[in-house]
Amino acid sequence: MLSEPIFLNVHMYGIMVAIGILCAFVILLWILKKKQIEPKFIDFLFYNGLISIAAGFCFAALFQAIYDYISNPDAGFHFNGGLTFIGGLVGGVLCFLVIYCIFRNKYTTRLYEVISIFPCSILIAHALGRIGCFFAGCCYGKETNSIFGIQFPGLTHPVHPTQLYEAVFLFLLCAVYVYLIVKRDFKYNMSLYLITYGIFRFLIEFIRGDERGSFIGVLTPSQFWSVVMIITGICVFFVMQKNSRRKDDEKIL
Repeated sequence: MLSEPIFLNVHMYGIMVAIGILCAFVILLWILKKKQIEPKFIDFLFYNGLISIAAGFCFAALFQAIYDYISNPDAGFHFNGGLTFIGGLVGGVLCFLVIYCIFRNKYTTRLYEVISIFPCSILIAHALGRIGCFFAGCCYGKETNSIFGIQFPGLTHPVHPTQLYEAVFLFLLCAVYVYLIVKRDFKYNMSLYLITYGIFRFLIEFIRGDERGSFIGVLTPSQFWSVVMIITGICVFFVMQKNSRRKDDEKIL
């Protein structure tokens, strides 16, 4: 049974999430040092990241509780242990930005100079987390008779292992973004991440089989936030492009 603990109360889901967070920090610190970012700012990003991850988990639980309440108000508002990645991402990012705005004047490095590194960390953590979802038997897809179908405990028919579909996509995306930032010094990884993952998540929702209710119209909560991610990604691109042009103008002057 996929969701059985492997040692006392330790589950593979928790193990994979922990490994994902560790890998995220390893990649982040490796690229930051490779780019010769000031050590004090690296320390700040590390501690800010820890706080933001903790906040992200809280928001992930809060968002899921809100979705459950909207879907079934009669059941009341309560936390049932469920988490939603996009809710955690939104909350974690907001927490990170608030802390950065408070302390940014203490450092010479600016956020826009390192923002393209962050998607590499997010992607590796998310990919490993999705493998954790596979072991937990959650976030599965719709029923299927294809060769890819897997029957999870508690289900009567094989379903699409959407957790693995997403994990493969995220691993590939992570490899591409690491290459772009390390070898090409690409400045638009964040906008590219928001757009590409937003599109992917919007589409894969059509074959997700776990019932999470509708949010706005026929859109699932994740589809709604996917649209927000795509729009945000486009806005981030133009902001980064504007900053890049300004820096080029300063060099000419």
